[in-house]
Amino acid sequence: MTKNPLTNALTAALYIVGIVSLMYFGSTFVESEDTVLIPMAMLSLFTLSAAVMATVFFYQPISLLLEGEKESAFKLALHTIGYFAVITALFFLTFLTLSFF
Repeated sequence: MTKNPLTNALTAALYIVGIVSLMYFGSTFVESEDTVLIPMAMLSLFTLSAAVMATVFFYQPISLLLEGEKESAFKLALHTIGYFAVITALFFLTFLTLSFF
């Protein structure tokens, strides 16, 4: 990813918004049947999401660490996680705000 922690956190949030939107709105177009394919698809999506998030959050910090820039690597990882925590809090605050009205 990038060396900009805000960009990395926003990328992670956009990935989540995209997957959730696809699942939420896509379910209106597909007829639900209980098959073995649904758990297989969900486990595959979970594995893919873990790989995507690991890349978004840790590819650049690990690259920096391997280059010997320990402090920069730690700061980038910590700032990315911090920004993502703020974005997550905003998701929850939006949900709670909309729930009261």
